[in-house]
Amino acid sequence: MRFQYRYFGHSGAQHTASSTALQFAPDTLRAPVHFVADINRHLPFREGMSALHDVVVGDLRFKPRDKSAYLEWLAGQEGQLLAQFTARSDELKAQMEPISKELAELRKRKQSVLQPFMSAQKRYFDHLYKVNREAWFVLDPVITVHPDRVFFECFSQDESSYGMFSCSHDIFDRVSDHAYGTTNVDYSESLYDEFQKIRDYKTTRLAIDPGGFQVQSDNDPAFHEPKIDVPDSWVRGFLQVSSAMLLPAHRLQLHPMDIHNICLVLRRRKERVGPRSLRFVLRPGQPVRIVFEPWGHELVCPRSTHSAAADIDIRVWGRRRLLQLERLVPVAQGFTVHLLGTGMPSFWVAQMPDMEFTLGLSGWTANDWSRNGHFELLQPRQTVDQDSLLRVFAALGERWRATTAELAAATGLSTLTVDAALGGYVQAGRVVYDIAHGVWRLRELSREPLPMDKLRYASPEEEAAAELVRARRIAGVKTQARADGGVSISGKCKGASGQREYFMSLQLDADQRVASGECQCSHFVRHRMTKGPCEHMLALRLSAAPSITANTTTTTTTDQERTTAHIG
Repeated sequence: MRFQYRYFGHSGAQHTASSTALQFAPDTLRAPVHFVADINRHLPFREGMSALHDVVVGDLRFKPRDKSAYLEWLAGQEGQLLAQFTARSDELKAQMEPISKELAELRKRKQSVLQPFMSAQKRYFDHLYKVNREAWFVLDPVITVHPDRVFFECFSQDESSYGMFSCSHDIFDRVSDHAYGTTNVDYSESLYDEFQKIRDYKTTRLAIDPGGFQVQSDNDPAFHEPKIDVPDSWVRGFLQVSSAMLLPAHRLQLHPMDIHNICLVLRRRKERVGPRSLRFVLRPGQPVRIVFEPWGHELVCPRSTHSAAADIDIRVWGRRRLLQLERLVPVAQGFTVHLLGTGMPSFWVAQMPDMEFTLGLSGWTANDWSRNGHFELLQPRQTVDQDSLLRVFAALGERWRATTAELAAATGLSTLTVDAALGGYVQAGRVVYDIAHGVWRLRELSREPLPMDKLRYASPEEEAAAELVRARRIAGVKTQARADGGVSISGKCKGASGQREYFMSLQLDADQRVASGECQCSHFVRHRMTKGPCEHMLALRLSAAPSITANTTTTTTTDQERTTAHIG
């Protein structure tokens, strides 16, 4: 997927003895978005932007050893080794001599032609990796200016970590120029070093420079137009994060020193065998206990609180990514942790004065956000007509941020319809969910509409489910309303020729989100729900959609009546 940016100049910083000016160059091809103001909370802002950089450069994937030097040596010794082998026989030596000369000549000719290029290429990439590593992976971050906040979003190189740094307008003084919206900013590789020079005694000015929008000449040498082939997985990962944020989760409140102690244990120990997990032991009325496996080291967090009403153990993997929060410990007032379940994503929100930093971690490092987690499939799948979609988006556009209840009151629609409509806009990259404040926010991920034909079936299971429904292989569908407002669904998938039947069931909560499910297929037996529902459960849900709508008609009417009364 190709994104095209045009920046007027480059992002950078200017320092004097008494001031620091941070200037971001926005994408001039997008609608004008700019913001100019002085920062009044210097150190938390510096640490938040530095933690955002740590997310961007994070890459915990396995890196094989570089064997290029050995292979180069082996290529140089190949002729000698071959000569030693042929020297065993005079006859073979005589036969191989002209062939060896010819091969040596060809090899020498090839090396003389390609050697300068190969050497230069190797030196260049070695320099980038050791000296200027950001150039390997930095994708321009997304910045959004809202009436109440300015926030940055980014992904790690391995696409397993998501970062959002959100700043209230209260941390800014003398806001002289601003225009709301979303844009990409040129995040140059040297900007991180400039952030480290921010000090409390120096005036710091943040400028998302509006000057680029005032220049009309396309031939201005200050313009540069990078065309970046952004992987589909990067875009799909952004869409998955908001879907995961909407899932039911256990909430923990941790003290900053608890995060410090977690990082301390990880710094002091190195695991060599599995399991490499953090096990959260939640018991009603007791503080949070965290067990580091495989060592069995237990960390008790006496100042913590949690929402578990029963005994629960939750294990999360990829724990070394939590070191990205280390710099926030001195400036954070507390951390809110959202645990979706064992092997599921987790969200760690650091609260700072008028600022929040949200770190979203996939189930484990190799299980990145795009390829192995399909959390939009767990969301309400209600069909929403075009008029309702436009009304919901228009209501959010007027407010820039709103809760589901506020949008339902403004549009006269039920909360289920609003959630389903917003879920569709999330998958289109036009809306994002702010888990730190529990609100929906307008955010256009790209200048042009995303190619939904590429992104529609992010999961092979979802595409297979649609095919099962079209082939009429789902039978015996039964739905039953529960006392808590949820719905239980059961049925079977008739096997095609040579295939077996599968019996499956789903439990939907009151918001029509998938709470749990069962199936007899190998996908569910291997992964349970850690990679989303299997194709048979998805097909069951699609087949039961008319019955679910009928069961919720009474609830929907009640919501609408309540909304009408509220408006009146």
